[in-house]
Amino acid sequence: MVMGDIPTGPGAHRATKPRAELGESSTVTIRHLQHYFGEAELRKQVLFDIDLEIFGSEILIMTGPSGSGKTTLLTLIGALRQVQEGQLWVMGSALHQFNDPQRVALRQKIGFIFQSHNLFESLTALQNVRMALELVEPQMTGSARSARAKEMLAAVGLADRANHLPRQLSGGQKQRVAIARGLVHRPPLVLADEPTAALDEKSGRLIVELLRRQAKESGATILMVTHDNRILDVADRMINLVDGRIRSDVLVQESTRIARLLAQCSVFEGVTPRTLANVADQVQVQTVSEGETIIEEGATGDRFYLIRDGAVRILQGNPPVMVAVLGPGDFFGDRALLTGQPRNATVVAEQATTVYCLSKQDFQKAMNERATLEAEVRSSLFDR
Repeated sequence: MVMGDIPTGPGAHRATKPRAELGESSTVTIRHLQHYFGEAELRKQVLFDIDLEIFGSEILIMTGPSGSGKTTLLTLIGALRQVQEGQLWVMGSALHQFNDPQRVALRQKIGFIFQSHNLFESLTALQNVRMALELVEPQMTGSARSARAKEMLAAVGLADRANHLPRQLSGGQKQRVAIARGLVHRPPLVLADEPTAALDEKSGRLIVELLRRQAKESGATILMVTHDNRILDVADRMINLVDGRIRSDVLVQESTRIARLLAQCSVFEGVTPRTLANVADQVQVQTVSEGETIIEEGATGDRFYLIRDGAVRILQGNPPVMVAVLGPGDFFGDRALLTGQPRNATVVAEQATTVYCLSKQDFQKAMNERATLEAEVRSSLFDR
């Protein structure tokens, strides 16, 4: 370990680069989207300046309190509402420029799963599912449609209910039929509003695993609105919508990994898992070129750094002498933030390097919460 401002350790933020940097085209792109209900003095804004990208093979879960605009956003993406302000692209189509017939055509490429299953009461489960293929894929033969529909009903655990009418099915079974209908045409985009709300734990798990396979094997994009904590583990990413605004946008698996790695850093010892998760959410990515200076000796410390990939040289003194090389998994910059003293070394990229940084404010907030926790523990022990 380099003394002073440049400690090393296994605290690297190993999050992947933003998906757009990897050259992946998005399934949904939203820019400055606003939406209103009502007219004149009764007009009320329900979505505020929404910016969002959703990518292929991604399962994104949207959470937030009732009335926060989740369903409104979902229906805008699904071409069920007209875009009022802003820009919205869905599967490469500029939905904000579409007329009614164009929106209808786009909807046929999307799989919809809503809480209200809206099954046709006079049709069997098989016929309800097959109907989606008749609308979306008219070129298929009748036998091919039936075979696909039976396959999908089996996937949701209803192979033995194919010939039952909706009135002969339970609420959870009806919901599974509706899910089968929404997925049977293998849409590249699936929009689901509380898809597991009416399902027991076993059936809910069956459905989310089906959605996971749809995303990973077929490359489908899945956007789910849910309050069901049982299925959050399926998410690649979660956004939280509050009062019509995106409050947070988190890569779930990466944030979990980051929090675990941060927990191994001595500087974060004693920080609660909740605080570590919040810290992971605040980490920013910075790419530096070979030879670029990241920290200047004598400068005021304003960031904590974790190395994702690449390597950096640690230089001290005048003339500068190299005292260490740090690589993936190493961290630096904490001492100056803890003591308020100037940087005690210069850090230069040995090669093209990606680092993840945490602002002084967010770093010190985590340290303050750690101190508060320690005080509470001591007080609790004293009072026993």
